[in-house]
Amino acid sequence: MVRVQRMLDCCAELLDEVGYDNLSTTRIAERAGVAIGSVYQFFPDKKAITQALGLRFLDQFGTRVTERLADVSFTHWTVAVDAIIDEYIDMHRNVPGFRSLHFGDIVDQRLLNGGSDNNRVISERLRKIIVSSAEISDDEGLDRAIHVSVEAADAVLKLAFRGNPEGDPDLIHEAKRLVSGYLSQFSEQEGSDHPW
Repeated sequence: MVRVQRMLDCCAELLDEVGYDNLSTTRIAERAGVAIGSVYQFFPDKKAITQALGLRFLDQFGTRVTERLADVSFTHWTVAVDAIIDEYIDMHRNVPGFRSLHFGDIVDQRLLNGGSDNNRVISERLRKIIVSSAEISDDEGLDRAIHVSVEAADAVLKLAFRGNPEGDPDLIHEAKRLVSGYLSQFSEQEGSDHPW
């Protein structure tokens, strides 16, 4: 497993250096210091290795969000939204390869799971984390609200990073405001007494 993790680490580094179009299994093998056959033992092509990397990013993001939500007492959607977006921003700035791959959209809109688009996979993961952390009931309305929130945040955050590699702080703030406002309104419409 250490060898696979090393290959994923090297894939992440190369994505930042050369981009997906110039990524190859040969480059990954050379960077990892393994024979090309070792790469093919685990990954048939560069799409498969970037899929594994995208899933690793999703797991890291999920862990970070879970830990962040457990650390603080959340009394309103705004606090949770800020924490989730802050974790995404931190990964974008500091996790090798994440800036280039995110959760796989540059490769395939369904890279994380062939049956669902990437944002759907992310929203399902976040919904499970939020339901568990906030101890709120899970239903179709919450599922839809979190899915819409992920799609909206994704669009605004892409805009924030389009012209600024560190992310335009004003647009990051707008993403938080947009999602917090939407989720607060959703909560009110659902007649929930819970601030979530």
